[in-house]
This record gives sequence, structure tokens and C-alpha cells, in this order.
Amino acid sequence: MSITIKEIAEKANVSIATVSRALNDNPNVKESTKELIRNLAQEMNYSPNFVARTLVKKKTNVIGIILPEVGGEFFPEIIKGVDEVAYQNEYHVFVASSHSERNTVESILGFMSKSMVDGVILMLPSITDHIRNLIKRTRIPIVLINGYSKMEEVSSVGIDNFQGAYTMTNFLIQNKGYDKISFIKGPDINSDAKLRLKGYKAALEDNKIPINHEWIVDGDFTIKGGELAASRLLSLINKPSVIFAANDMMAAGCYRVIDQLGLTIPDDIAVVGFDHIPMSEFLNPKLTTVHVPTDEIGRKAAKLLLDILENSETTKPQHIKITTGLIVGKSC
Repeated sequence: MSITIKEIAEKANVSIATVSRALNDNPNVKESTKELIRNLAQEMNYSPNFVARTLVKKKTNVIGIILPEVGGEFFPEIIKGVDEVAYQNEYHVFVASSHSERNTVESILGFMSKSMVDGVILMLPSITDHIRNLIKRTRIPIVLINGYSKMEEVSSVGIDNFQGAYTMTNFLIQNKGYDKISFIKGPDINSDAKLRLKGYKAALEDNKIPINHEWIVDGDFTIKGGELAASRLLSLINKPSVIFAANDMMAAGCYRVIDQLGLTIPDDIAVVGFDHIPMSEFLNPKLTTVHVPTDEIGRKAAKLLLDILENSETTKPQHIKITTGLIVGKSC
């Protein structure tokens, strides 16, 4: 059976209220009394009741993260970054996966109605009017991870997807001499994917290279999606000389198809990606990709949220844009 503060109070010969105040570091309790009670609590293996403490303080010291999914190689790095900052500030992290708009709404409502968290970090592939209205109505602090949120009143952290795709495309043209560059898109509803496509097109236009719409094919950010897209591109009569996949998972799918066709990278066809997930380091040849500092995204989002929680009266919405870089491998 769990030890209660009543038992500690009896052992210390003080009131229950004094034990409670001492454990909460109340300045009105003598330091000698605090030390006595803390020592007794440790000796008796006292563990405070989380629910009771939450009701008293109206604070859980828990922050929630809602992600599109928690698997793969991209999202765990974000969770890691959030957890580092949370741990340093004595907060715990609660992780949930949305999978769809409906589940996202249900998750947010669940967090709020059960008073499970003090604030939420919400990552969404896109922000619909329904989600936007829900966020506006809620009183719980929220920080968005989204490259294009269009919600000035809500703090956000996002990577510069346009810059990343533009830089990679320009690198292929200016540094590698390619002019037949294809592109595998991400999901049409994903705002990050849209910005990557825009960056690719803008770089072609700025280098006066005509956009070949036959070389822009649909993808879904999965390995299978990359396989299907690569198969389409490599079956064309007028084939591209390089495939720019909008994420590394699809780039890995391209590797599979190219190997199955008996072709080599980059001699027969070059491949580049976006995200720099750990798996990209093990592709052979090593993948040239856009580096996205995912753990930094998590850290900055957590710092923004904790700043709001500690200074809710004075903190104004902030919008942080994180730049990307190039990891040059042997795939192009």
C-alpha cells in the first residue's frame, strides 16, 4: 500500500498541511522542518499522488505531442528533441498519433477534457478550416509544427521546405550539370510537400530549364510510393537523368526499382532525397539529400511551449523557420 502524507505527518509530529507545504517547498515552512519531512518521505518511499497534486496545482507538468504517426524514422527524432527539453524542465511527455483529421480532433479534445496535459505540440500535414477553428476555440496552449500554418495567433516551428528543394535542384543544375531532373511529389494535402514542389519548379525556372510535367509524378512519402513513381519515370521513352524524391523514404523505393531493373546509381540514373533520415546513411551509394534537423524542430517547439506555459501573460506568438542544408553523397 502507498504511503500517505498523513503517515509522514504522524511520524514527524506535524500537521498534514505542514507536510504538504514542506513537500511543495512553501517558504512559510522552516528549512529544518522541510529537511526532516523530505528525509522521512524518502525513507518511507513516499510517492505523491499525481491526480491529487494536479487538482491542487491545476498543473500536470505534462506536455502532449500529437503527430501524424509515431513510427518511421522521421517522427522519433522530433519526439527525442521535445523530450530533451521537457526533461531538463521537469516535464513529462505524452505522445499520441492522429492518423487522420478526425482522430486529430478527438486527440485534442481528449487532452483537454481530461486535463491530461498543460499544453500540446501539434504536428499536422495540413491545417483544414475545421482544425483551425478548433485550435482557435481551445484555451490550452498549442505550438504547431507545420511549415505553412497561416495561423499568426498560434506559435509555430517549421522547416524551410521551399529553400531546401530549391537548393537541391539548383545544386543538381549548377554543380552537377543535370538538366533532365524529375520530381516525385509528396501527398497533395501535405503543405510541406507543396512547398518542396514549388522550390523544385522555381529553381528550374530561375535556371531557364523548361518544366516537363511528365517528369513530375505523384508520391505518398512511403517506400512503396517511391517504387511506383520510379517505375513510371523509368518506363518513359524520354527518361530523366536524375530523380529528386520529396523524401528519403521514396528515394529508398527508387533504389529498389533501379536495382531490380539492373541499372546503377548514378551512372544510369541519379537519385536525391529530402529529410536526411538515419536510413539514408546506409543506402548504397550513399544518398545525396536535404538535411532536416528534426531533433532541433522538437527542441524549439518544446521551448516555445514551455515559454508560453511559464509566461502566458507576456508571451507573444512566435514563428520559427528552420533552414536546411545539403548532405552530398555518391548518388548523383
